[in-house]
Amino acid sequence: MVGWASGAYELERDRCTRVDTAMTTSQATLDELRARAARLRIDCLRATAEAGSGHPTSCLSAADLVAALFFDVMRYDPNNPQHLGADRFVLSKGHAAPLLYAAWAEAGAFPVEHLLTLRRYDSDLEGHPTPRFAGTVGATGSLGQGLSIAAGVALSGKYIDRLPYRVYVLLGDGETAEGSVWEAAAFAAYHKLDNLVAIVDVNRLGQSQHTMYEWNLESYRSRFAAFGWRAVTIDGHDMGEIVDALHDAGAMTDQPVAIIAKTVKGKGVSFLENKDNWHGKPLKKGDELDRAVAEVLQANGKAVGSVRVRTPAGVVTAMTAASVPPIAAPGYKLGDEVATREAYGTALAKLGDVDPRVVVLDGDTKNSTFAERFLQAHPDHYFEGFIAEQNIISAGVGLSTCGKIPFVSSFAAFLSRGFDHIRMAAISRANLKLGGSHCGVSIGEDGPSQMGLEDLAMMRAVPGSMIFYPADAVAAERLVATAAAVSGIAYLRLSRPKTPVIYENTESFPIGGSKVVRSSDRDQITIIAAGVTLFEALRAYDRLKAAGVNVRVIDAYCVKPIDREGLLHAARATNNIVITVEDHFYDGGLGDAVLSALATARVSVHKLAVAVVSRSGKPAELMAAHGIDADAIVGKVRAIIEAGKR
Repeated sequence: MVGWASGAYELERDRCTRVDTAMTTSQATLDELRARAARLRIDCLRATAEAGSGHPTSCLSAADLVAALFFDVMRYDPNNPQHLGADRFVLSKGHAAPLLYAAWAEAGAFPVEHLLTLRRYDSDLEGHPTPRFAGTVGATGSLGQGLSIAAGVALSGKYIDRLPYRVYVLLGDGETAEGSVWEAAAFAAYHKLDNLVAIVDVNRLGQSQHTMYEWNLESYRSRFAAFGWRAVTIDGHDMGEIVDALHDAGAMTDQPVAIIAKTVKGKGVSFLENKDNWHGKPLKKGDELDRAVAEVLQANGKAVGSVRVRTPAGVVTAMTAASVPPIAAPGYKLGDEVATREAYGTALAKLGDVDPRVVVLDGDTKNSTFAERFLQAHPDHYFEGFIAEQNIISAGVGLSTCGKIPFVSSFAAFLSRGFDHIRMAAISRANLKLGGSHCGVSIGEDGPSQMGLEDLAMMRAVPGSMIFYPADAVAAERLVATAAAVSGIAYLRLSRPKTPVIYENTESFPIGGSKVVRSSDRDQITIIAAGVTLFEALRAYDRLKAAGVNVRVIDAYCVKPIDREGLLHAARATNNIVITVEDHFYDGGLGDAVLSALATARVSVHKLAVAVVSRSGKPAELMAAHGIDADAIVGKVRAIIEAGKR
């Protein structure tokens, strides 16, 4: 483990063992848990009433489940919600956020009175969980993502850190209609994540009507079982059944466990129980709230003792790098023909040599993205995700919460399938790296379904994201290393065709920079390109120069944040005229990034981009057909110059 702050991680981890024995829960403990559940219900009712919004009925159905988890089963530290050796609780049904907050408050993490700040702008208790609240593992609320996040956390615990924590995820029955849930279910079973427990709160009612299978518990149980899970059904309001099922889950080996719990939406309040049209509606403060609280108290208003929390054993030191050595430098010769996707795989393997936090997931494209090179070098840190892009993105989010640096790769076109997961990753503040290969019409004969032509627009819209678009192998290797070193979401746009190496192995590529690759003091126009179109710009440069026309060529390898000052300087030196050329659809890509950067600078920007859906063909003929090759660039330069003479 080269370059790590301390060897304490391995040493302390060995002491953080977990022993689960068969337990017989006393009647007194069950009564205590019921009373805790009642307190959680009351806190949720009061918090949502105070906020004037929220989802109290969704909280009430799951209160017994959460009480059993927090006050009998889970090992965690209320004073340190992010304890690395602790069990994790992922609230996939994020609209039940008040229940999550109430459980942590009941455990002593913060004063119960703070719950009344729910949904306020100045509060960390948001309407759906985000990392602003320390007890949040990953941002949820866009349903169907919590199981994938939990699977990533479970992967880290079982295979990388080898820590004995378990991961519990609470899903709503309605969200199991999401395909990503079943992507995660297949993934977890394939990787034998026996430290993962999914609890499905089957309360029968969705937002607008009953759920697909209502209270048919067997339909849920059989589906999870078919995916390779140990699946059981319980009464989600029978505390004895809940506790027994959770304890039994602790003894499972080689399989994840699904607990299918029949519950009643609005449980504990007679005028809410199993009533439609109460989803997302709080009670009114005053008589309505008072009546509901009184009912809950009457049913389970017993006095509670001191909070019983099982704390994690041992000490775990965070995997933080004191000084990770740089990866081995690129070793190419000028003129070598290497696809940037190949260099991506080479760089990943080098990263794994120096930084054990790096983990790679791929969607059955590893022989195209060349992530297989990482698999060959570091098989214990590679996880096959198969054709399930949504899941591997959110599994990457889960890994990032455990201090890992996940690289998730697939074809750029297929990553667009997981855009909602990328969007939520940004809300989770995830340290996620995405590699999208086979971008643009330059992939050739495979045709439009395989061409990533929307990816720059997609990733530019993600707040805080970084977008790197290398043109040659040197730039690709350097930018992979840069992506690993910087925190946040970084996207690497990788090309299929082999391209010549144009940069020395010592070249650096700082974030927010660009490269002037051709220039003179007589340049008339600036051409801004990236990736494969940079070479079209260079061919156009040669032809124009031979004809006595001087142009400047810039490699915009960092599309976001774009090098505004560098581009503006070039524009000012070339009559304030810029041409952008990109292997991307016309809207939202490099051209629009340049337009946004120079919008107030009185620069004339001309965009060459793919304007229509493409078709199969040779890369060269497709680039010509869409007007993004050297001929198109030369023609555009001449047209601009001719127009200026009139």
